[in-house]
Amino acid sequence: MNYRHAYHAGNFADCFKHALLVALLDGLARKPAPFCVMDTHAGAGRYDLSAEAALRTGEAEAGIKRLLAVRPAALHRYLGLVDALGLYPGSPALIRACLRREDRLVCCELHPQEAAELRRGFGRAAEVHQRSGWEAMRALLPPREKRGLVFIDPPFEDREEFSNLTTALAAAHGRFGHGVFAAWYPIKQLAAVRGFHAVMKASGTRDVVTIEMHLRSVTAADRLNGCGLLVINPPFGFADQAMVLAGAVLDGLGVTETGAGVTLIRLTDE
Repeated sequence: MNYRHAYHAGNFADCFKHALLVALLDGLARKPAPFCVMDTHAGAGRYDLSAEAALRTGEAEAGIKRLLAVRPAALHRYLGLVDALGLYPGSPALIRACLRREDRLVCCELHPQEAAELRRGFGRAAEVHQRSGWEAMRALLPPREKRGLVFIDPPFEDREEFSNLTTALAAAHGRFGHGVFAAWYPIKQLAAVRGFHAVMKASGTRDVVTIEMHLRSVTAADRLNGCGLLVINPPFGFADQAMVLAGAVLDGLGVTETGAGVTLIRLTDE
């Protein structure tokens, strides 16, 4: 409830997950049938990188602003959307821009001010629910379209967040087994991340991959050393495409520290 993404908008983690999110959406749109996207922790939708909150942390300087300056070719689709949408687009704005007229966006945001900003910014272009994203995954799935993506981007301020994530994924996948699920996670301690992976392997969920981007070796648990995206039922070709995109983000950011790199891990087979 206290988390405000405006302080972190446009940082390296945003660039990583949003570039991959766009690829997932384009993959779903290759088939003609309509689909629904649920954004479980939607935030405000758009962010002014010249506002006090963004300037206080300066995280966008080493993130989206650097990528816009060097413009890696592999990121032309994502960066083109950032250019076209004006204020820095959070996941709801990127999703809405990638959807077709027949597709549907459902946004969940618990923070009252963030939810109000979403409603003001999107009007009838999205269904906005001021509610817990974890609860919404139980209540709103499966979608009536029978196709779709659930994008899960929790703030990870709660030390139980990995547990919350695995519990919610198990329940939601049980209700919407052929849906695509994409869950972002931070890499601070390797033990926590590998524990998360182990739980997902043991869950019986099939067709699970993770793509990780490391800025450095994981030696300091109080730093965001990297991040990952776990995807259930990825569209055809996504894993290879994601590695190219994550590598382009890392190269574009100019990261040179020891241990930097991108990794694909197939947790379970199809």
